[in-house]
Amino acid sequence: MRSVRLWGLPAIFLAALALAAAPVAAQDVKRAITQISGDLYRFQNKFHFSVFLVTPDGIIATDPINADAAKWLGAELDKRFGKPVKYLILSHDHADHSSGGEVFADTAVVVAHANAKRTILGEKRPTAVPNVTFTDRMTVELGGKRVELAYVGRNHSDNMIVMHFPDERALFAVDFIPVKTLPFRDLPDGYLPDWIDSLKRVEAMDFDILVPGHGALGTKSDVAAFRGYMEALYGEVLAAARAGKTVGQMKAEITLDAYQDWGQYAAWRALNIEGAYARIQLHRRGNP
Repeated sequence: MRSVRLWGLPAIFLAALALAAAPVAAQDVKRAITQISGDLYRFQNKFHFSVFLVTPDGIIATDPINADAAKWLGAELDKRFGKPVKYLILSHDHADHSSGGEVFADTAVVVAHANAKRTILGEKRPTAVPNVTFTDRMTVELGGKRVELAYVGRNHSDNMIVMHFPDERALFAVDFIPVKTLPFRDLPDGYLPDWIDSLKRVEAMDFDILVPGHGALGTKSDVAAFRGYMEALYGEVLAAARAGKTVGQMKAEITLDAYQDWGQYAAWRALNIEGAYARIQLHRRGNP
């Protein structure tokens, strides 16, 4: 490959050329920090979100998202608050949320559900291996503030936890409770009807602000609304399977019209039906 000399070209041209040569993804990354309530903040990396709580003794951070995002966040935390990350809590093992934990491993205790650690090790997720795990509930306290961690059962994975910030009356719940949006595609790594049961457990919790891992903030009422969608999806697909309908017939007939104004309805409704059918068939045995 021949090299091209650029000596003597105007600096502005060189800058434009460098920008054009940069990967599109690098140019399009949107990152931001916004305050949710009190000392609780939301970190955005394009379409992914996590939260962090600032305390007098350091910061309790959550999903790092990826190494580049975590490095950016770490620099911003140092610049804005001058405090290290003392705890890093992973919502679940999926790589698009858990990656990059090694960025904070020098100062932070990494916390996750026991099943998440198992999968992080088994799948070799590109993140720090959790130092501390739990199976049911755990409270993290730092600088007079606390976050309550709870495993509410299988849903979008078998190791998803929710993070309750009682002073801020906020709940961080990733991926399994989208706000007025259909669940992701064909429900990969999902469990039905456990998912519905986990939503009922969240509804019994005491909070006002719902902070999802994608999209806009919501309220507790959005949990019930999403449960209604999941119950309709599961119920209609199960009834169709028992009636001997094909997946193609289900996608044509199960329209879920009450949710047609929700995000990703056009793109993911048919995929949701495919995913629900696949998971129902794993645990269903029809008559001979």
